[in-house]
Amino acid sequence: MSKKKIKKIVTRGIIFIHATFNNTIISVSDQNGDVICWSSAGAVGNKGSRKSTAFAAQKASETACEKAKKIGVKEVSVKVKGPGSGREQALQAIQTSGIKVRSIEDVTPIPHNGCRPSKKRRV
Repeated sequence: MSKKKIKKIVTRGIIFIHATFNNTIISVSDQNGDVICWSSAGAVGNKGSRKSTAFAAQKASETACEKAKKIGVKEVSVKVKGPGSGREQALQAIQTSGIKVRSIEDVTPIPHNGCRPSKKRRV
């Protein structure tokens, strides 16, 4: 016998946008940081180089917001990480979805002369 999963109703949340050069992952969590739902450019149906586009990031954030609305999320704070092309598009899609955005924060990790960088790419 498996236990039935209890759905939580969350009104406030945090949206994490992880924008890399190859993909964009959007995850919605509650105030504690436990992930409620997520979506990515690949999960929406884009493959290969189309995952890295701004349009794919927009579609991914729209689907993540739809899932979050079903759970009951009404207002969020957004944390953006990474140098990818889908950062601004994903933010715009969240704002137009009807969820109230309280704050936008950039949490891209910047080293204070930490690890040695990998060797330069030769093309």
